[in-house]
Amino acid sequence: MNDTTNQSKLLKPKLFLLVLVLISLFFCIVFLSLQSRIFIYNYSITLNDIKIRPGYTSYDKYIHHQLHKTTNPKLRKIWTTRDWDRKIRVFARFFTQLKHEKFLSNSSKALCIGARMGQEVEALKRVGVNDSIGLDLVPYPPNVIKGDFHHQPFNDSTFDFEFSNVFDHALYPDKFVGEIQRTLKPGGICVLHVALSRRSDKYSANDLYTVEPLKKLFNGSDLVQSRKVDGFGLDTEVVFRKKKDDVHMHNT
Repeated sequence: MNDTTNQSKLLKPKLFLLVLVLISLFFCIVFLSLQSRIFIYNYSITLNDIKIRPGYTSYDKYIHHQLHKTTNPKLRKIWTTRDWDRKIRVFARFFTQLKHEKFLSNSSKALCIGARMGQEVEALKRVGVNDSIGLDLVPYPPNVIKGDFHHQPFNDSTFDFEFSNVFDHALYPDKFVGEIQRTLKPGGICVLHVALSRRSDKYSANDLYTVEPLKKLFNGSDLVQSRKVDGFGLDTEVVFRKKKDDVHMHNT
């Protein structure tokens, strides 16, 4: 009888500890579940503003899809004939306005991202910005060199001015913006033309719905202005200035 009583007394503390452990585990699971829901909720909010399109099973598949448009012989002929002068005139108007607003000058070292045949580069040169070059997956000398805008082939703080109207083609918007901020000089200007009120073409890799995600991505820059434009199906122009005291705040 005494042995049974002693065993009972020994079991009680063990049972108490076991109950405490189980209760602790229960609250840990509840806490982690809530944290997980909060994370997923925040992530879905981001997707509501900038949605990465599904369907790319690898980066090579994404590049191949982009090259399908860029290397299309019929499109390249249109870009260099019928569209050539028309696009240069439109780009020249945009750049002239930016010069009047002091975002661009003849002494600026400029880069055009996703420049295809280089109409925007030619437009920059025609308005006096001679030190200009374009970047695209397929080169078109002398105005466009080969390169991936997710991994720009330039040193840090190279350019005073960067322009692009292909943000919607970025599979990784954070890397796209991070490379711009890396290669811009402190105080440098980035101008993007994007589509907010309509969806872009079938070669787009993302859809943007507001300017807010861009403000978050450009974490080392200030939004200077945003306005409506009519730029070949793109309806909004945003201008960012890289912070002068920013050295390593670009995305990685």
